[in-house]
Amino acid sequence: MTSWLIGLAIFLVHFLGVVSAVLALMSSRTSQGAIAWILSLLLLPYVAVPIYWVFGRPRFYGYVSARGERDTVLRRVLARYREHVTPYLATPGDPDVRAVERLAQMPMTGGNHAQLLVDGEATFESLFAGIDRAKAYILIQFFIVRDDSLGHQLKHHLQRAASRGVRVYFLYDEIGSHQLNEGFLRDLSDGGIEVSAFRSSRGFRHRFQLNFRNHRKVLVVDGREGWLGGFNVGVEYLGQHRRHGAWRDTHLKLDGPSVLGLQEAFWEDWHWATGEVINLDWEPHVTCEENQNVVIVPSGPADRIDTASLLVQHAIHSAHERFWVTSPYFVPDQGVQDALRLAAMRGVDVRIMIPERPDHLLVFLSAFSFLPDMLRAGVKVYRYQPGFLHQKVMLIDDSAASVGTVNLDNRSFRLNFEITAMLPDRHFAAQVKQMLDEDFADCRLVSLEEITERALWRKLVSRAAYLLSPVQ
Repeated sequence: MTSWLIGLAIFLVHFLGVVSAVLALMSSRTSQGAIAWILSLLLLPYVAVPIYWVFGRPRFYGYVSARGERDTVLRRVLARYREHVTPYLATPGDPDVRAVERLAQMPMTGGNHAQLLVDGEATFESLFAGIDRAKAYILIQFFIVRDDSLGHQLKHHLQRAASRGVRVYFLYDEIGSHQLNEGFLRDLSDGGIEVSAFRSSRGFRHRFQLNFRNHRKVLVVDGREGWLGGFNVGVEYLGQHRRHGAWRDTHLKLDGPSVLGLQEAFWEDWHWATGEVINLDWEPHVTCEENQNVVIVPSGPADRIDTASLLVQHAIHSAHERFWVTSPYFVPDQGVQDALRLAAMRGVDVRIMIPERPDHLLVFLSAFSFLPDMLRAGVKVYRYQPGFLHQKVMLIDDSAASVGTVNLDNRSFRLNFEITAMLPDRHFAAQVKQMLDEDFADCRLVSLEEITERALWRKLVSRAAYLLSPVQ
């Protein structure tokens, strides 16, 4: 009887391996990922099957997007909100902008003002001042929130807002903020703040959705002011961490109708996490004389297409003179790699800024496997020297720039919920160029020789790390 049960268990494991391999073949978003999973599931099913069902799911199921669903409460509210925005729609007739709008499933709006926030002191001063100005509601979400001095400052400002009658909705990612203790969250709740984890694995049907993250960093105040960018909440983001030292990051403050795009993304996330449809102000507010155009581009694993990757590829293909991009993690998919090489070959000044010191070793090692081909094609790679580089910024010629949360890696392209503000605005692009010029002055240029002349074992480790990148 025992041997019969053992034989049945072995058969079931291998059967599940075959079934899982078929699912990987039909659903993996990249050929690399499909091959890696299929080989693992067929050859090592005892290990690979449970890992696949936790980390191998390519789509995030159950998430309702007001932009993509039909006949839902969210959709009906969205329809009313879009009617209010109609007078502020920007219609330049530019096919590049139309492509971004279609990727975002959101319109580009005019009547906005965008303010670059460089590094932590300026960013959190602006964030806290915005919270203190709130009159009706605050929507706030971060990937990482720490129970440290900066986290306590945030908690204090939110509690004060709630005490004067402001509705506060606080959303955090339970994986990114896994060190956040119950006492911190209880203090928020006791202060009248609505608190929820994103809960990617909410409910029995979605219990295996453990490899997805909500990587967005968004603050919306009264539907009038909004913030997004690279900063999380922790003292390391102020440069107060012994390992990382100085922290280089960029955030963006928006005023105007584009803030409703940030609000919409939070609104959808909150609906997923709690099932609630919160009542918000959807009337656009134009409070400045500037008329900057902005498209908000939410992206994530619930999208039917790889929105983030396609946005980056589109930006690269749109460049005629210059494409500069910064990212702490640089393991782009094949489409982005090819676009970068082709841009350099046609004479575009392609520059990639990455950290000198790694934050995640596997991602850091992966880059060495494909950087030689990049450098041979004319792509310039710079390593930032003063500290850790965490900003996610793109500059396209002198005409457009973006700030957001998307890293150039598979996790941001396919596994994380992200958000980007794209501004086809020459004045804003000039500001970004000036900022990046100063950053490049603090970088060193990577040479082909320093990569190709590494020891053989280092090259093998880098190649192995790169092969794992689709399933990270």
